[in-house]
Amino acid sequence: MFVDLVEIEVQAGDGGNGVVSFHREKYISKGGPDGGDGGKGGDVILEVDDNLMTLMDLKYRKKYAAEKGDDGQGGQRSGKGGDDIVIRIPPGTAVYDASAGDDLLVDLTQPGERFVTAKGGRGGLGNVHFKSSTNQSPRKATPGKLGEKRKLVIELRLIADVGLVGYPNAGKSTMLAAVSDAKPKIASYPFTTLTPNIGIVYLDNYRHFRMADIPGIIEGASHGKGLGLSFLRHIMRTRVLLFVLDGSEEDPAKTLSLLRKELADFDWRLNEKPYIIALNKIDLIDEVHSAALRESFGPDCFETSGVTKSGIEVLKIALSQKLTLHE
Repeated sequence: MFVDLVEIEVQAGDGGNGVVSFHREKYISKGGPDGGDGGKGGDVILEVDDNLMTLMDLKYRKKYAAEKGDDGQGGQRSGKGGDDIVIRIPPGTAVYDASAGDDLLVDLTQPGERFVTAKGGRGGLGNVHFKSSTNQSPRKATPGKLGEKRKLVIELRLIADVGLVGYPNAGKSTMLAAVSDAKPKIASYPFTTLTPNIGIVYLDNYRHFRMADIPGIIEGASHGKGLGLSFLRHIMRTRVLLFVLDGSEEDPAKTLSLLRKELADFDWRLNEKPYIIALNKIDLIDEVHSAALRESFGPDCFETSGVTKSGIEVLKIALSQKLTLHE
């Protein structure tokens, strides 16, 4: 199951209490204070794991709590600090503080990157800290501080070099299967793709790039129609857009215009991304129609067929060049 949005609660550990203690030893009449400090509470840490592709692990566990610090002891011995808890998340995860109006806390994209989302409480001070010339036997110690507690909204936005954009039945899944190692579900009815699929496109000399098929874009998607906003967020992290148009339909140019409008309505920055057009299903149209479409779309339009794989290698090279140009 692909899960890209969850809400969880995190609780850092409380700090341990400082203690009041006095040194007691046979034949020593004046021992003095020796109460130790409490240990620090454990933190709740988010860590990016490059092996993860979904927030599935967070879907069924809603609360995460780190360990409390131990209380101090006599002999100026500090309490043990509480263990941290590490929550592993996929690259491309944005974290919002639901307790503070959904403010963005951090955007985690790099493998191994860490963020302390709830800090453990500081341990309290033992009475040894309160000894003075006027108070040789202090009976004061401080309690540990409470650990931070937060409600978080965690949103995954997939990271890919190229994002496939097109209406259902434009042949995006077939295209992804033709150019990459992905094996998406393919059928002849709308919304075959219900979750984003990612494939690796291999070139010569060990070069490769990641391509994602973004499902659910229809007219009105930016306002919640169809699969709506569920997957539009994933387009934000792609570097280059590949518009897959059905060359056999009546007006592919109108389709492109509608697609770009949906992207702009969702976020205007999407229309500033570089793009390439794949005029797909070219095996179903005649040369006269094909030539007219090529002329109208210009040099960034490539004729392809996901079924016969015609034009696929040329498209892969063009995408690679576009990615290099916009590094």
